[in-house]
Amino acid sequence: MKVAILAPVAWRTPPRHYGPWEQIASNIAEGLIKRGVDVSLFATGDSITAGKLYSVCDSGYEEDRTQDAKVLECLHISNLMEKAGEFDIIHNNFDFLPLTYSGLIKTLLITTIHGFSSPRIIPVYKKYNSSGHYVSISNADRSPELDYLATVYNGLDTRHFEFNDAPDDYLLYFGRIHHDKGTAEAIEIAKKSKRKLLIAGLIQDENYFKEKIEPQLSPDVVYIGNAEPAERNKLLRNAYALLHPINFNEPFGMSVAEAMLCGTPVIAFNRGSMPELVKHEKTGFLVNNINEAVEAVNEVKSIIRQDCRDWSESQFSCDKMVDDYLGLYKRVLFK
Repeated sequence: MKVAILAPVAWRTPPRHYGPWEQIASNIAEGLIKRGVDVSLFATGDSITAGKLYSVCDSGYEEDRTQDAKVLECLHISNLMEKAGEFDIIHNNFDFLPLTYSGLIKTLLITTIHGFSSPRIIPVYKKYNSSGHYVSISNADRSPELDYLATVYNGLDTRHFEFNDAPDDYLLYFGRIHHDKGTAEAIEIAKKSKRKLLIAGLIQDENYFKEKIEPQLSPDVVYIGNAEPAERNKLLRNAYALLHPINFNEPFGMSVAEAMLCGTPVIAFNRGSMPELVKHEKTGFLVNNINEAVEAVNEVKSIIRQDCRDWSESQFSCDKMVDDYLGLYKRVLFK
């Protein structure tokens, strides 16, 4: 079986810091290669893979702002589609634009929908509904207007996350610094809980950071910047709990699965995919507001950290994800 994995070209695959779609594309590609599948990765030129690498740019447009994002995306997607006949399956991890080529090629296309940036993109998915072979990353993140092959949860390389049963006493916020992700709410929860908060992540909204976050920084509320993988593992495994007070219906939530792999319980607002990721009162707490989150902090001591590791490893591992996708490839190829 020859498989082409299409990653975005905003960041390197796998990313150095931020880049969840690139990370999952990498995990799929490398997992398939370990199974003996012939894999070609279409990504930035500085990407790392054990398979064949095809690129139209040396680095991503978020890392080299002299490049035009739309031009790069068009060149990138066309580079794959002009080679489509060389593959049995194209696995699209790059949103809706590649679908517009799908009627012009004979190769089967599977599209993992990593979230909807806006309802306005759904007409493209609807047009290719009968041939698009869509996969959702959670049951919560599905459009009723679309048909789906399956839900396949994002899979993580469990070796990169070290279990720790003797954490420190700080709370952790790990994610984009943006209103959607609830950075300000995490600060309020930590202050009311009288616990130190460490904040790690990419500043995606500069105004939000300057107006809502920066004025509240102190010895007890510390922004430590974007964390590289080794620092990420250290922060997650040593945290007393991860705070995830999201203000939107999040499609998945990588940091939630990552924290639990380290044994760290998660306190999350009960929205989007969170009920699928967090087992309430078993691997963390699903809450509806800041006050409930504060109460949950006081209850974290009841969580067995090994249960967090076991649950996340059983549901959100690379091995499980790759097995699920291999099953879907065979299903569409041999139906």
